[in-house]
Amino acid sequence: MKALLFTAVGLLLFLPNLSLAQSDVKPDQDSFARARVTATTDLGISPVAGTSVSSHRQTLTAQVLDGPDKGRTPTFENDFTQLAVGDEFYIRHVINNAEGDDMWSVSDPYRLPVLITIGAVFVVLLLLIGGIQGIRGLVSLIGSLILIFYLLLPSIYAGHSPILVSIGVSSLIIIVGSYVTHGFNRTTTAAMLGMIATVAITGAATYWVIHAANLSGFSGEANVYLNLDTGGRISMIGLLFGSIMIGFLGILYDIAIGQAIAVEELFVAGLHYTPPQVFKRAMRIGREHIGALVNTLAIAYVGSALPLLLLFKQTSAGDIGYVINGEIFSTEIIRILMGSIGLVLAVPITTLLAAYMLRLVRESSGGHSHSHSH
Repeated sequence: MKALLFTAVGLLLFLPNLSLAQSDVKPDQDSFARARVTATTDLGISPVAGTSVSSHRQTLTAQVLDGPDKGRTPTFENDFTQLAVGDEFYIRHVINNAEGDDMWSVSDPYRLPVLITIGAVFVVLLLLIGGIQGIRGLVSLIGSLILIFYLLLPSIYAGHSPILVSIGVSSLIIIVGSYVTHGFNRTTTAAMLGMIATVAITGAATYWVIHAANLSGFSGEANVYLNLDTGGRISMIGLLFGSIMIGFLGILYDIAIGQAIAVEELFVAGLHYTPPQVFKRAMRIGREHIGALVNTLAIAYVGSALPLLLLFKQTSAGDIGYVINGEIFSTEIIRILMGSIGLVLAVPITTLLAAYMLRLVRESSGGHSHSHSH
């Protein structure tokens, strides 16, 4: 009994000090800055602890070029991307306040000059070869990026429904991109309406598939970190839905505009064609387009998922069904298939709308074959 009494008294005396000590603990300070390598020492190749992988190591000294640590010259060991004297990179500085340790590491090589260079080459080629249409396309691209970075991302981060935000921003991207690039006319309007209808139908189907497949949206480390960083206020399922919708917009735009223009050209070139004949011939063009674009979409996703395919190859000796059933693979398969379904649906929807709207234009302008017979 006395032992229990002494224990209780000790805990009462100790707990306040413990809680006070915990309140005094400060979180680690983590900062990034640009730096330049001033000296290196090659340490050779050594195995990574606990794995069968070897890594090249070096000791490097760097001068911090900006940020709160500007002017400092830390020396530390690097087993990441090997750098040479004069190379610029982003340095990471972590201060462990609990133990008073300073830790420096290489975050990433400095790639901005390369990115700026290839961006400039793209713009020059676009202007030289694309002409005024290239300029319109560039303005449309800039407008789409503005909508994504200043409307889509902030709205989702603020906790608004990723599903509603994605559908709304997708529609805005379609409207802005269509009219800026191709002007205000019935052909563009037909393509725009076809894209919006396709997004609505594909969106409803995607929403059902995501829930029917019991996807959680946590298919990668980035999703986990984002969920922790935002305190769980962002729906990962909604975010997955939004990524699928935004992901196939570019190719959807291509096929819808192509179909609308094909219908317009058929109406202009074949005054004797009836609307059903125009629809039939335009669908012939659309089927060829579908074959190419579905393959393009699938190959694009496969290219971005090569690590997953290598994992599949490594584990193929086991239960293949189990591997494919995993959320990582299931998510990518659904992403490919729902995007492809949207492209397939866009052809008849856009072709039908364009044939109907352009038929009205031809009849109102007296270009219909029946008007000539009179």
